[in-house]
Amino acid sequence: MKALMGALAVTVMAGTADPATAQSAASGAAAARTPNVEFEMMTWPEVKKAIGDGKTTALVYNGGTEQRGPQNVNGGHTLMGREQVRAIALALGNALAAPVLPFSPNRASAELPGTIGLTPEIFQAINEQVAEELIASGFKAVVLMGDHGGGQEQLKTVAAKLDAKYAGQGIRVVFCDEVYAKANGDFDAWLRQNGYPSSAHAGIPDTSEMLYLGRDKGWVRQELVKDALGDPVLPPGQRPAAGAPRVNNGISGDGRRSTADLGKKLFEMKTDYAVTQIRRLLATPATAR
Repeated sequence: MKALMGALAVTVMAGTADPATAQSAASGAAAARTPNVEFEMMTWPEVKKAIGDGKTTALVYNGGTEQRGPQNVNGGHTLMGREQVRAIALALGNALAAPVLPFSPNRASAELPGTIGLTPEIFQAINEQVAEELIASGFKAVVLMGDHGGGQEQLKTVAAKLDAKYAGQGIRVVFCDEVYAKANGDFDAWLRQNGYPSSAHAGIPDTSEMLYLGRDKGWVRQELVKDALGDPVLPPGQRPAAGAPRVNNGISGDGRRSTADLGKKLFEMKTDYAVTQIRRLLATPATAR
């Protein structure tokens, strides 16, 4: 009888709980079910156990601190990168995400003060050292990726160098470029085919993905999206006409039609492209590449 009354009490309490409490409890339960794949949010015994349980691939995703128009916060590359690499690690099932590097090859500007950059040489050296440290920690594969156009060549160089160095030990180091170049290129093509205006930096792709991932976290000044119009995106090789007035607000093209739904599409494309390429790269022997 006591057990029955207890069950009834629990049922009544659950039924009368306010929606916010119920939603918070549901969110907490969902989080508890999602595996922790973030190296910086784990203890060393947890990392050691994860490696022993088969999570032997480390994902090194590079973000960046860069002005991103008046509407987007400067840490966009890093904020998106954290969510992206976490999603990739979860989809792979055998990987952990290393901390996202918040700097990329770039140069600061007093005119648009939002960028903190590294030289290409320092960026390359940091990624090489990080990969070496992850290998020393016990990982059998390291995947290098980046959310910024600057740095892609350096990541490719590091991967080739370390892959050759460790091939004899059965350890792989590879560069996943499709999460950036191919995914963004295909998304831009889809936008054109569906009548969206041309944009690049701080335009529809960036702003939409930050709207989707940031939601109400303050990543995007949403009241400014309606005015997110910058200098036009010119065809390759074409330069602005001499003396032509410039907007120079950090936006390339027209980002006014940015939406969270578009951001979701791009985010999922990046995840799918990365997972497919990483599996393909790691299934190919180093000597055959």
